[in-house]
Amino acid sequence: MRNEPQITPELIAGHGLKPDEYERILKLIGRTPSFTELGIFSAMWNEHCSYKSSRLHLRGLPTKAPWVIQGPGENAGVIDIGDGLAVVFKMESHNHPSYIEPYQGATTGVGGILRDVFTMGARPIACLNAISFGAPEHPRTRHLVSGVVAGIGGYGNSFGVPTVGGQMRFHTRYDGNILVNAMAVGLAEADKIFYAAASGVNMPIVYLGSKTGRDGIHGATMASAEFDDDSAEKRPTVQVGDPFAEKLLLEACLEIMEADCVIAIQDMGAAGLTCSAVEMGAKGDLGVDLDLDSVPTRETGMSAYEMMLSESQERMLMVLKPEKEKQAEAIFKKWGLDFAIVGYTTPSQRFVVKHGGDVMADLPIKELESEAPLYDRPHVPSPQLPTIRAQDVKPPLGIVAALEKLIATPELCSKRWVWEQYDHVIGGNTVQRPGGDAAVVRVQDGPKGLALTVDVTPRYCEADPFEGGKQAVAEAWRNITAVGGRPLAITDNLNFGNPERPEIMGQFVGCLKGIAEACRTLDFPVVSGNVSLYNETNGRGILPTPSIGGVGLLEDFTKSATLAFKAEGEAILLIGDTQGWLGQSVYLRDICGREEGAPPPVDLAIEKRNGDAVRGMIHGGTATAVHDLSDGGLLVALAEMAMAGSIGAKLDAGPESLVPHAWWFGEDQARYIVTVPESDAHALLMKTHAVGVPCVRIGTTGGDAVAIAGEKAVSIEALRKGFEGWLPDYMAGKA
Repeated sequence: MRNEPQITPELIAGHGLKPDEYERILKLIGRTPSFTELGIFSAMWNEHCSYKSSRLHLRGLPTKAPWVIQGPGENAGVIDIGDGLAVVFKMESHNHPSYIEPYQGATTGVGGILRDVFTMGARPIACLNAISFGAPEHPRTRHLVSGVVAGIGGYGNSFGVPTVGGQMRFHTRYDGNILVNAMAVGLAEADKIFYAAASGVNMPIVYLGSKTGRDGIHGATMASAEFDDDSAEKRPTVQVGDPFAEKLLLEACLEIMEADCVIAIQDMGAAGLTCSAVEMGAKGDLGVDLDLDSVPTRETGMSAYEMMLSESQERMLMVLKPEKEKQAEAIFKKWGLDFAIVGYTTPSQRFVVKHGGDVMADLPIKELESEAPLYDRPHVPSPQLPTIRAQDVKPPLGIVAALEKLIATPELCSKRWVWEQYDHVIGGNTVQRPGGDAAVVRVQDGPKGLALTVDVTPRYCEADPFEGGKQAVAEAWRNITAVGGRPLAITDNLNFGNPERPEIMGQFVGCLKGIAEACRTLDFPVVSGNVSLYNETNGRGILPTPSIGGVGLLEDFTKSATLAFKAEGEAILLIGDTQGWLGQSVYLRDICGREEGAPPPVDLAIEKRNGDAVRGMIHGGTATAVHDLSDGGLLVALAEMAMAGSIGAKLDAGPESLVPHAWWFGEDQARYIVTVPESDAHALLMKTHAVGVPCVRIGTTGGDAVAIAGEKAVSIEALRKGFEGWLPDYMAGKA
């Protein structure tokens, strides 16, 4: 092989391969690999691409339902929403690149997930995200927030897809390893979904899109490694995005699909040309011959190794119907994009890569994809934490003072500063904008709509991974329900620390079991997802953060519910049972300074019963406003509803059986606030009691303040000042 480095133990380790994994390669191919082949194995067998620590446990997730067209294993999941239409969606992480170079890391995260969706033949109609940053006082946090938010907006806004929802948090455990999880949702004809499996021998393999450069080389390997103090040196492994090129790629791909040119198509994402070519061939039980001399490059003198591992953006690989070659090329040339035949399918089941007349790699293609190591890593369950008794929590502040402080904290304050940088209405189909329980996006001209959300509570997942996993799914289900949607399916993004540590692997296994149980009970299957491990810096791991992206369907988007109070004099009802659970609550942490205790338990049968009742109220036209209860509990939710509608609330004192701070700030699950016209209140209370759904009246809307009986009232204006002020002040350097 031409001037390739010698394979040494140091080179092997530098490629993220352990000695036993290298021995496995030697056994598989019967010889020492070339440098290019070592790079290919490194790309295909790293954690990011092979799921070697996680796929054993991922098998336990429920992935089927009558409406599921495609579950995990393709570029994105696909569900049927009737009328010949399908929703295509997925979520992926770009954590490590976004810490190193926040703007480009975030942009290319958005670009990559958009390609996953339109590779399936879908036009993207919405994006969401879940972003986690370190403590506000950490010296890098403000810079990272600024860069990531600008990157998400810069790509989505330029590409022309609305960013309609998401989640944002701050916690010191993300100081050295932020999380950027991007979700994309697209719409396709249900009988025109495109897949990655190649078929037919001697079919042309076509390179589409932008040229290949040296950016992103070893990106997937870097994403499968812990950080250290030299993370800035990894900057060359961060890809560079071009949203305008991707918009052209979208239109060209959809046009060649419409022209029936495509046998199979695959996004060039992690591990670039290597992963896309291997997956297409292996899924179709075919071999692939590539000639790298035909690959369009933007830099001179690129080696085979560099071309195979480059993660340059806005690129696709396609198996083309031979008779459609001229037509497909003309379409791509029209859009100003590269179109080059770079290889052919073969019957050999070998992956052969040629460059300059030399064979640079000759590997068994099926084994390259399917024989990656599979680890059943040792794992230990997280220790059970004690239940925090409400009477043992001494409140340092009164109820109203605690409310004012809580809604001005990084956790609970308005994230308007973030989402106003995103174009959330482009396309004209956004019905509910960011800031509510779930976004609502109209499907074409209606009447159907999609309810979209991203949820997880990492502090619950660390305290009790099983309950935390259940709660993440249940909260996504509640948020979709709260706008009137019928929850259909989820995508997940499982962010954890080093799986080689048994306690971290225990968190992963526990969360996954909780997610699986919730998905089964709520009939809410997993259709796509991503695993991101080794989210650690200098041995300090992130909080376990299994982000859940939920999709639900509304038969009539005009009947969706919002959280804003609509009118004065309406009855405020609390659905669900309140025990006053303070363990792991925001109140306990941010008011009492205690981040401890077991999180609230999640009873999935009760979640389903209460949620179905609330959805019935929305569909029946009884509910005028709906809000699910989560972080901060009852009083925070009421304050959010009052601020959203600019209408106050007159609230009864809590029950004598509960201490006040537990009633107002406990985070018991399966609860909603619903407002109804005064004339409907009594009948609704009777109806809910008849079907066993706990429902109590807690007050009446009206006035310009939130007033609790026996407490000093606080004006909506004062609440809004704290709620809306913290994040802009922080980003301006004032907080």
